[in-house]
Amino acid sequence: MADPRGFLKVRERQTQPRRPVPVRIMDWKEVYEAQEKGVLQNQAGRCMDCGIPFCHQGCPLGNLIPEWNDLIRRDKGEEAIERLHATNNFPEFTGRLCPAPCESSCVLGINQPAVTIKQVEVSIIDQAFEQDWVKPLPPARLTGRTVAVIGSGPAGLAVAQQLTRVGHTVAVYERDDRIGGLLRYGIPDFKMDKDLLDRRLEQMKAEGTRFRPGVTIGTDVSWEQLRRRYDAVVIATGATVPRNLPIPGRELAGVHFAMDYLVQANRVVAGDTVEQQIDAAGKHVVILGGGDTGADCLGTAHRQHAASVTTLAIGQQPPSERASHQPWPTFPTLFEVASAHEEGGERTYLASTVQFLGENGQLRAIQVAETEVVEGRRRPKAGTKREIPADLVLLSLGFTGPEPAGITEQVRASFDERGNVERDGYYMTSTPGVFAAGDAGRGQSLIVWAIAEGRSCAAAVDRYLSGETILPAPVAPTDMALAVL
Repeated sequence: MADPRGFLKVRERQTQPRRPVPVRIMDWKEVYEAQEKGVLQNQAGRCMDCGIPFCHQGCPLGNLIPEWNDLIRRDKGEEAIERLHATNNFPEFTGRLCPAPCESSCVLGINQPAVTIKQVEVSIIDQAFEQDWVKPLPPARLTGRTVAVIGSGPAGLAVAQQLTRVGHTVAVYERDDRIGGLLRYGIPDFKMDKDLLDRRLEQMKAEGTRFRPGVTIGTDVSWEQLRRRYDAVVIATGATVPRNLPIPGRELAGVHFAMDYLVQANRVVAGDTVEQQIDAAGKHVVILGGGDTGADCLGTAHRQHAASVTTLAIGQQPPSERASHQPWPTFPTLFEVASAHEEGGERTYLASTVQFLGENGQLRAIQVAETEVVEGRRRPKAGTKREIPADLVLLSLGFTGPEPAGITEQVRASFDERGNVERDGYYMTSTPGVFAAGDAGRGQSLIVWAIAEGRSCAAAVDRYLSGETILPAPVAPTDMALAVL
């Protein structure tokens, strides 16, 4: 470790600066600015190089965090990216989008603010691309085996890159017109610029991965045709079925699923024309659900110049400090102020939506009530109903699982009791040669879990095709010990 007293010398946690709110809501550029090199090195130097680094336990990928913290502290960026890429295919994605369970497990966090692990991670990969240290890694030889990956989100891309690098011929199928899945159309540009995705895809193309956008499996190409053509098939379609809210007035114009709204907004930012776009301009917007997707909707509505934005959550406001029932090193539920929350809007907790109110088929308001716990469940409290003006309501209530169409009928793969594609201890579904990775098999989860499952599924596919594998497998499909849902 570069400085064994670093965490004693630098006790203050300094995170990346954010652009001023009045400036950043006028465009779609990333919120965060680069941190000064000296500050970053000091922050990396706070890493204690613990005898038992619990940050490894907190990271599903098993990132070698103390090692690359030390390398950054000593200004060895090229060595740092080698250690980071050893466990993580896409640190530019996780460094921006992961909620950093590793930081919740940081030993320094017991009595000081945790090391800024996520910030160091993203700085390593950004520097690596700037210095042209990220090179394609094509295989030395081809195996003659072929693999189809269905879905181009983080799990699908991780599967594809790992299998391509060991010599299999991999084709990634995506029903959208561009590759990237949730990374492309679900994440706003102010959280991750799409140029970052495109440059990684260029690396994958140079390595030999083939991309097939605009192809819907089960319609354009049947699953049976796919299975005959390829030696193995990986389902990495994600958990894309949104959770609905079937209450009176749900059919009113102006009530939409959050992802429908975000996808359209991202397409417009990409330069596409979207007919009858769901637009928040000049409207009173209400977001139901306080998670990351809700925050993405909030930031998007600000940039579309909404008249007002209110976020409603049915539960209690989380505490600002770790609760006793969520002790270190577990991942606690905390009250978080994301960049979008800094930009404005009202956050209301203990609020249950009773019904949507409208006139002539158009939404005009929602009726909400305070909640109380009755027989172990939260229910509306009598006498607390009130109306909130609303021209646009966005349902950000999570996802129930993958879309079963085609998988059930054509692949004849089984689904578990949670609505996810069922698989064995080696990521294989009930249909031989067909595997499932990421949210499709796990359920809605974090990007870091998607990449970890993609890497592990690739190892299982390689073993299935070749009899053995040198690919790492950071997590098993039944391993819920580190799950952060």
